[in-house]
Amino acid sequence: MTKHYIIIDIVGLELDHLRSGLTPNILRIANEGESAKMEPVFPAVTCTVQASILSGTYPNQHGIIGNGFYDRTNHNISFWEQSSDLVQTARIWDIVQKNSNNAKINDISPTSSSLSPSPTFKTAVLFWQNIMYSKADVVVTPRPLHLDDGMIMWCYSKPVGYYDQQLKGNFGEFNLATYWGPFASHKSSEWISRATIYTLEKQRPNLLFTYIPHVDYSAQRFGKNSSQVRDDLKIADSIVENIVQKTIDLGIKEESQFVILSEYGFNDVSGAVPLNLKLRDAGLLVTRTIQDKEYMDYEFSKAFAMVDHQIAHIYVKDGFANQTKKALEGIAGVDRLLYGEEKKRLNIDHERSGEIVAISDKDKWFNYYWWYNPESAPSFARSVDIHRKPGYDPVELFIDPKTRSISQDTSLIKGSHGRLADHESEEGFSLYVSSRKSGIQNNNIKSTDSVKCIDVGKYLISLVS
Repeated sequence: MTKHYIIIDIVGLELDHLRSGLTPNILRIANEGESAKMEPVFPAVTCTVQASILSGTYPNQHGIIGNGFYDRTNHNISFWEQSSDLVQTARIWDIVQKNSNNAKINDISPTSSSLSPSPTFKTAVLFWQNIMYSKADVVVTPRPLHLDDGMIMWCYSKPVGYYDQQLKGNFGEFNLATYWGPFASHKSSEWISRATIYTLEKQRPNLLFTYIPHVDYSAQRFGKNSSQVRDDLKIADSIVENIVQKTIDLGIKEESQFVILSEYGFNDVSGAVPLNLKLRDAGLLVTRTIQDKEYMDYEFSKAFAMVDHQIAHIYVKDGFANQTKKALEGIAGVDRLLYGEEKKRLNIDHERSGEIVAISDKDKWFNYYWWYNPESAPSFARSVDIHRKPGYDPVELFIDPKTRSISQDTSLIKGSHGRLADHESEEGFSLYVSSRKSGIQNNNIKSTDSVKCIDVGKYLISLVS
């Protein structure tokens, strides 16, 4: 009988990596059960895919339409917001809690044939997105405190004090600089893996989600087939080995199921498309100059782009749809534009979505820049500032040695993602591995060697409900 489900999200993992000889421990788990290409939802970006896996629903249901969204009430773009309440559908721990409450009410006996979790069924989630204030029993997520005199590197945790009193005491402070920015590296994954192993031992969750991010950094910096990615895959595989070994040490290996997956596959890229600058050229985007720096003006702009890797939500004011469409259609590097029915067909027709969704060419990505002169760029352009930038900025992975600040050289980026998965070219698929057979491959009528992340999510929910 399975008592523990351990889900490991290794960003950037693809099916070919199983055959590479670089991931023998992950391959061993696949050989015990099953493996397949996994088709992400669109857009194939972190927050969106994670929300779909955890809820078994599409973006037009859960509302996470990217790593950011435009707040139409406050006229502001927000990226990497962490509140659980942003997700508008129940996720797996919500379902577990509901079933556990029902079990308490119905006083289900230990001999009941019900598959519902018992009142003691414990859930844990480490470093997934939108998990602050969630109903999971154990939660750990970065939440630095930004003060006038600097930043406190802190993690929100539940139970209260779990990070401060236990994880930090045993493994030291989580260094946010290793998690994102020019010093991002495998050290972040190693800290998270130690916290995961500690949580397995001390908390004994029945359902655990953890996040291993570092392969993603190398894929963006050097390209998906780089030697750096190969080295990082070896490290990721050793992390899996350590987690599996811990279940052996704890005597729970035989009653544990491992699921290893990735949110998306990468494309190699060779240049960026400055959508906002192009919209400015067309007279649609307006800026305001404040102390010699140009800022995007949401109030008076007719259209602007919230960019996110290889996709962008274009927010358009009434009466300017045709003009915006014409401007976007003439931009080199834009592969496809989605409107009403196409957005609906791809399950991205949510009130948070842009009126138009743009997709870049396979070898391009979208940057958020809107200035002509680098001297006019806001100060946050030269810093790691994931919350104030109105778009995802992968160039934060690089320092400009001349200015000793974040580079603005978009040619440095060698890998990106977000586009639609394509069955013919096999572009965009990630990986799904399970130590036990699930049968979900039979649900995909397009291909028996692939699964949809939605079906993976529904399968995970079925295990605990």
